[in-house]
Amino acid sequence: MTEPQSGALAEAELSRIAPDVVFDGGDLDCGSGLVLMIRENMLQAPVGGVLEMQSSEPTVADDLPPWCRLAGHQYLGKLPGEGRVRYFVRRGAQQDASRAKSEEAALAEDKAKAKEYLWRLRTRATGPQQATVYCRNFSWVLGQAASFEEKDAHPSAVEALLGALGASLATAYATEAARAGLEVDDIELTVTGRLHNVLAHMGLEEGDPSFAEIEVKCYASTMDDEDAARKAFETIVARSPIAATLKKAANLTIKFAVV
Repeated sequence: MTEPQSGALAEAELSRIAPDVVFDGGDLDCGSGLVLMIRENMLQAPVGGVLEMQSSEPTVADDLPPWCRLAGHQYLGKLPGEGRVRYFVRRGAQQDASRAKSEEAALAEDKAKAKEYLWRLRTRATGPQQATVYCRNFSWVLGQAASFEEKDAHPSAVEALLGALGASLATAYATEAARAGLEVDDIELTVTGRLHNVLAHMGLEEGDPSFAEIEVKCYASTMDDEDAARKAFETIVARSPIAATLKKAANLTIKFAVV
């Protein structure tokens, strides 16, 4: 049995709590939208009521207690769950109705800011057929736009785009599966793409250099219900910014199979 954090309840006390609201944060951390979800669900609980959040992200254990103090809520502690941790938070008491209104207004403002968020990066030509991309605390090197070589020093821009599509679906599916309570042992996606006319990109012919078709195949290893696993995947595909954008520009086919 773990020792409760300062101000938190013992596990025996926590186990007797009947939460007013329960939601699953999956493997999201506090920097990737989890705080917005917490605040949204917290408003569904009455003042003095208890919110239970389930999470499989280890950093939440350190980040949630100080956030609760800053937000005026009481962190009650955590209990082990099936494949995740159960966190309990008591909604802070408001002095009057205007305070509750201000919390709702603050949440609406944060949602509006999230909708207007602008992702920024910069690139520099740093060598022959080479560019370096800088974004936040990251940098990575890309080669030319497209390449037929079996081996290159760096991935091409076309490969980076297809890779971003595959990676976004893989990570989102892992999160959604966790939130749905599905045990998925492995997730692997293959992504293929074909341009209308790569010779147009190379300046050898007139034509359309855009993508003609892109195909994604997702293979999930799970013993859980296949329909539930498929539904979770379809959910994240519908929410994917990259998939939604590419679907407007090319013939995008996405398939799913349980293995």
